[in-house]
Amino acid sequence: MKKGIPAVLIVVSVLAAPALVYAWGDAGHRITGEAAALGMPAATPAFFRGAARQLAYLNPEPDRWKDRSERTLDPALEGGTSPDHFIDMEMAPPAVLAAALRAPNRYAYLDTLSAAGVKGVAMGLLPFKMLELSQQLREDFRLWRAANDSTRPWIEARIIDDAGILGHYVADGSNPAHTTIQFNGWTGPNPNGYATDRAFHARFESAYVGAQIKTADVVSQVDPTPRVFPDLRAAIVAYLTESNRETEHLYQIDKAHPFDAATTAPENKAFAVSRLAAGARMLRDVWWTAWVTSGQPVAIPPR
Repeated sequence: MKKGIPAVLIVVSVLAAPALVYAWGDAGHRITGEAAALGMPAATPAFFRGAARQLAYLNPEPDRWKDRSERTLDPALEGGTSPDHFIDMEMAPPAVLAAALRAPNRYAYLDTLSAAGVKGVAMGLLPFKMLELSQQLREDFRLWRAANDSTRPWIEARIIDDAGILGHYVADGSNPAHTTIQFNGWTGPNPNGYATDRAFHARFESAYVGAQIKTADVVSQVDPTPRVFPDLRAAIVAYLTESNRETEHLYQIDKAHPFDAATTAPENKAFAVSRLAAGARMLRDVWWTAWVTSGQPVAIPPR
């Protein structure tokens, strides 16, 4: 950041350029990745526990792929991968949503929604992206366990990269604005007078978090007891559902004290820290689950 640029101009430039604003912003993603990595149990392989800074750096990576120059040259990446970052859960009736989330893969999920008249790509694919990458990481760990000394370093590089990219999508899910149709200003009936500005999303996750939240704020709020999920899909759905339930709370806090880089109200900080901590805890536990379950026997049904 160049010296001499007034802070207010920095905030305005962020809010005026949504193409440059990323989910949770670079700061929020890095905080989530580092807090998760610092919370890994001592039984985690040493190479993974030693990669906290790298895992923090990699957390914003999928947003870096959306660089403006690439969207100008060929917008396929932007249009093709954006649904992986969110799920607007209210777009489908509860029974349809539940059935779609039980689908064996993203394609069956889209078919289920389409049969009910719901545009699945517009609704988002976040839970399936999280599940796909979690399974990929577990296979990485399984290969590492069986590898000889000469190939292990290569697999370790693959594990760190895959875990870091997975972290991005887990972090996205902790932000209520990535689970709702109310993702960037309230739409439709608005009897409570919530914010409707199209800078809402950026004000909260980028301008505010980048200016007011530090890694230490989040680390201290992450439950120190790791979980091993017996049903990873169910855990992902529960995590996203919990985040979605916080949508109106987010708007209520913003109504009392609008989120921006200069906001110092304690309620705003408590909410942002709690959501970032939820993301860091979930990410730590997904990583831990992938490691632990990679060492367990798997009953493979016949083809």
